[in-house]
Amino acid sequence: MAEIAGNMNIETVTVGAYDENCHVIWDGRFNALVIDPGANPERIEKVIQANRLKVVAFLITHGHADHIGALPALHSTHPAPVAISREDAPWAFSPVNQLPPHYPPLKSPPEISRVLTDGQEWKDGELLYRVISTPGHSPGCVCFYFPDVHAVFTGDTLFQSSVGRTDLPGGSARALTESLKKLRDLPDETTVFPGHGPETTIGIEKRTNYFLRRSSRP
Repeated sequence: MAEIAGNMNIETVTVGAYDENCHVIWDGRFNALVIDPGANPERIEKVIQANRLKVVAFLITHGHADHIGALPALHSTHPAPVAISREDAPWAFSPVNQLPPHYPPLKSPPEISRVLTDGQEWKDGELLYRVISTPGHSPGCVCFYFPDVHAVFTGDTLFQSSVGRTDLPGGSARALTESLKKLRDLPDETTVFPGHGPETTIGIEKRTNYFLRRSSRP
């Protein structure tokens, strides 16, 4: 079922072997953003078709295979711009980024048409959002913050009661600590839609998440 936040509809589809959250969001005119289409493209397509959506962009929080696996199939049907960070773009669609047997190298990866950097603001349809650079889990992780509805899509940077691992290639615990400081600055009422697991809020995580509390220390 779609959740309504302000003028934005949100439906989360949990996909793939690692239970990754693909978020499909759309405005009142049915313009849709697909965030992190990780696997099972047919299930994501079902949401698009059921709500008669027009995909206007694919937003990628980071390049790991479990967050992009369904992108080629969906993009072939919905040839909208693909947005990913400058740091993750070079390796995300390369043979080095695979998790066999569940996530083999992508065939016919789409062209990257939006290179994301910190502080960019985009408006697709009626959906206004800001890019927050949050390296740590990967060198080019980003979050997408929608100020009009107080919602942030954090990929694998911030989870309920936890954060993304930093022991993968390009990961950095020090960088992640700095990135979490940026998320702490968001309003407490901001709903967090993570790449894995349930929703939470910035306020709850500031009170209960060890990693977010630690990031507040001098």
